[in-house]
Amino acid sequence: MQANSLQSVIDWLVAGARSAARVDQFVTQTCEQMIACGLPLWRVGVFVRTLHPNMLGRNFVWRRDEGVAMGSMAHGDEMEDYFLSSPLAIVFEQGQEVRRRLDAGAGNVPFFAEIREEGATDYIALPLLMSDGTIHAVSWITRHPDGFTEAQLADLRLFMPYLTRMIEVWLLRRTAAGLLDNYVGARAGARILAGQIRRGHTESMNAAIWLSDLRGFTPLSDRLSPEAVVDVLNTYFDCQVPAILNHGGEVLKFMGDGLLAVFPISDQEGDAETVCRRVLEAARECRASVAAMTYSYESEILRDFRFGLALHIGKVLYGNIGGGDRLDFTCIGPAVNLAARIEKIAGRLNRTVLASTAFAGKVDAGWTDLGLFSVAGFAAAERVYGLADEVPSAGAG
Repeated sequence: MQANSLQSVIDWLVAGARSAARVDQFVTQTCEQMIACGLPLWRVGVFVRTLHPNMLGRNFVWRRDEGVAMGSMAHGDEMEDYFLSSPLAIVFEQGQEVRRRLDAGAGNVPFFAEIREEGATDYIALPLLMSDGTIHAVSWITRHPDGFTEAQLADLRLFMPYLTRMIEVWLLRRTAAGLLDNYVGARAGARILAGQIRRGHTESMNAAIWLSDLRGFTPLSDRLSPEAVVDVLNTYFDCQVPAILNHGGEVLKFMGDGLLAVFPISDQEGDAETVCRRVLEAARECRASVAAMTYSYESEILRDFRFGLALHIGKVLYGNIGGGDRLDFTCIGPAVNLAARIEKIAGRLNRTVLASTAFAGKVDAGWTDLGLFSVAGFAAAERVYGLADEVPSAGAG
């Protein structure tokens, strides 16, 4: 392969690789164009670090005639022997390329032994040197009996700066989207990336509203160390967030020990009933998870954690609120305020799950009518309902 045969691929990258709408398409099209230039590729891996609370990095591995498989690397995996013995550890830590002709054997590197068993003959990993100084990596593997020629290796090295810039663009996009998903939720994140960033830019949405908090949090905070309080809250939220997401909800905000989530409802007939059933399923799952929750502190096992949850349905304003240059993408409106008041009533009644008349009317759950309650800030009293299978706990809420 001659260096000038790469120019069409380089031009494609410089122009923004516009034919690839997704990252897997970008990796596939890059590899296929390189093959068309004469490079005998069998397997190509792109390995990038990410800003993510659960993942240290992502990998995109292309195989000829198989396409792209996407995977992730958890925090802590970089300390495992398999990674420390891999060529990628050298690339990431030293920013140096690693070349290995596999017809000479795999040595004591498990990864080399694995790909050699699959027929690989030559391997080279090259650093992706980003503009901010961070180092990522790309590996190129062939099954050609003669491996890579020196000319092909030179072309790969020539190609890397152009590939790096485009991968950096993709990485920045994914990082921005991922951070927004983690901190404001998928729906809000998509709106922010779409340009809905002006203060006061809101829209109306019909939704089921979930508002919960942990009972007895204040005395618990006084008793535990600050680090232990954070651990307890994370464990407690782990009892709720997966169930909320799995049933179509979106977590909007953590407020100390409180959690606000919404389950959007479309205008389609019957969707409100469907959504409320999913919300109730999530509520039952969370109730069981919190009841089973324990925490070890100073040789003591803490248990019997309790929480209160208010369920309501109504219109909310969804959008940007704030002052100066600091904005928050959240939900407000009378429906959210009423859910907050109902959650307080749940504490007074020592109940876990409490529903408004609007929510209880959408799903038959064998509700128990708990009566009318005056609600601060609302002219009319609100009738609330509890689950029939729930026995009020003893003690103050």
